[in-house]
Amino acid sequence: MPAAHLTVDPAYTLAEVDDRLYSSFIEHLGRAVYDGIYCPDHPTADADGFRQDVVDLIRPLHIPLMRYPGGNFVSGYRWEDGVGPKDQRPHRLSRAWRALETNEVGPHEFIRWCSQFGAQVMMAVNLGTRGIDAACNLLEYCNHPGGSQYSDLRIAHGSKEPFGIHTWCLGNEMDGPWQIGHKTADEYGRLALETARAMRTIDPSIELVASGSSYPEMPTFPQWEATVLDHVYEDVDYLSLHQYLGDTTHNLQDYLAKSLTTEHFLHSVISTCDYVAARKRSRKRMMLSFDEWNIWYHSLEKDDEIERDTPWQKSPQLVEDTYTMADAVVFGTMFITLLHHADRVRIACLAQLVNVIAPIMTQPGGGPAWRQTIYWPFLQGSMYGRGTVLQTACTTPRYDSPNFTDVPYLESAAVWNREAGELTVFAVNRSLEEDLPLEVDLRAFTECTLCEHLCLAGGADPNAVNAPAQDLAVPQQRTCEPVQDGQATVALPPLSWNVLRLKVKQ
Repeated sequence: MPAAHLTVDPAYTLAEVDDRLYSSFIEHLGRAVYDGIYCPDHPTADADGFRQDVVDLIRPLHIPLMRYPGGNFVSGYRWEDGVGPKDQRPHRLSRAWRALETNEVGPHEFIRWCSQFGAQVMMAVNLGTRGIDAACNLLEYCNHPGGSQYSDLRIAHGSKEPFGIHTWCLGNEMDGPWQIGHKTADEYGRLALETARAMRTIDPSIELVASGSSYPEMPTFPQWEATVLDHVYEDVDYLSLHQYLGDTTHNLQDYLAKSLTTEHFLHSVISTCDYVAARKRSRKRMMLSFDEWNIWYHSLEKDDEIERDTPWQKSPQLVEDTYTMADAVVFGTMFITLLHHADRVRIACLAQLVNVIAPIMTQPGGGPAWRQTIYWPFLQGSMYGRGTVLQTACTTPRYDSPNFTDVPYLESAAVWNREAGELTVFAVNRSLEEDLPLEVDLRAFTECTLCEHLCLAGGADPNAVNAPAQDLAVPQQRTCEPVQDGQATVALPPLSWNVLRLKVKQ
């Protein structure tokens, strides 16, 4: 394998990483809430019924923002069902997922849960079956100090101080025919505009996210973005986009190249935003909220069977992908792609956090919690990927697969934390068989020491998975050679996610 070369210079910057790039998402879907984060009978449950063993796995991730309550669920959700005494809350049929929703967890409980690990809530409003009035009432309930119907109702329910929720999603995936209350781009654009304006009369300080395309293969993409933004461009702060990757061709080389579609998706959305700005003669630069992203394909057939054959259960085992080593590597390439667009992607929500296509799993019926393979790239990204993304010069060998050409074996990004004097290089080797020699040119820095090389490698078994008592996929420390003449040289194992941590003398 010829060597890959990466040149890193602190003078060439892309953008500061917004901490919200490391956000996540919990929807009332499957076992994400009930039998996931909320299990009153579990030995570790707190007074609110939330599992503390799960919280202990979440805390190291340093998640700043949690999107809630959906997702498809929100398009049929009545927020009033989730407040007040629990024994008076109605049980509803959740039409999005054909399950039974007991409303034991609502805004009050969820906000308290997020406070346990320092996250704020990103609240979504129902623009499927409901609209302006319900959205404004929820905002009033959450953020108004008191003296009005809904703020006084919040106080009566035990929360004197406003929740102060700053970021709000105007619906979810409204371009999708599967969505309850699905709309055309013009219908949604008009509704989102009027909802945004009405909500800001109550709280002008809030940030608003308009719904973009659910995935790049949608037949309405990117015209959906252009039409919606034509309505809301000056009245929202972010446009959302969603994407899930999966091994749909059963070819591993193809699968490892899938993040190239994420790159193209982001480039197309950014171009569309800038086109609308130019047409409107606007000086505003639209930012992006990639508020659903992950790997999702393992559970699709089983999910269809559950929804068809055994509907209306409480917390059915829906969307429970078991992630492999190969999935962790593809996840890493997707994360690196987000860093490449840190100048425009200010919010990104890993979807989801517990049990539902999640880095954290719990065994049904109150069993132990454990970490999936994708937990580790997300953890290490959050730990070491804060600072300034640098623009790097990269040369790498490439390959062709059945559906992709010119695929780089090396996928990489560099983040410079000047305050801490630390440089981190995230690197993936897509080769299935060979080590990839990587030479990192660091001559623009005064003096560097390669202090740590963390590696999650799946070359021996791409299908290896973790389980409650089986941590097969855990990052390992690799030997670090000294930096010589301003160059660090490492070998990236086949099918691997790597974190190179360098200490920089200033």
